[in-house]
Amino acid sequence: MKPKISVTLKRAWENRNKAIIFTTVSDQGVPNSIYATCNALYNDECILVANNFFDKTFKNIKSGCTASILFMSTDDKSYQIKGKVKHSTLGAEFENMKSWNPTTLPGHGVAIIDIDEVYSGAEKLL
Repeated sequence: MKPKISVTLKRAWENRNKAIIFTTVSDQGVPNSIYATCNALYNDECILVANNFFDKTFKNIKSGCTASILFMSTDDKSYQIKGKVKHSTLGAEFENMKSWNPTTLPGHGVAIIDIDEVYSGAEKLL
């Protein structure tokens, strides 16, 4: 069964600075981090990131990597979310992304990060 996020994390996500840092890793172990402003918490179980201009990120996802999301809440606390990531151009997650991604951006697909671990600083929340 997938983990559910805590009330603490949900509040932090709702009160985050807009841009998150989304990190994937190549099949050679090279990390790639991007700022992503088009993102959402979905079903309290995964984070969605719109693929508007992915290049290395898309290649890394296709290679089967895990990913991490780093964000700051407006009260200056940091949170890191880790999990398996996949990419989709169909289905409920894709349709959800299309509903909030700006129409001026392409929305080629959506990265879906299943939440496995959550940290606030060194404290493991999940």
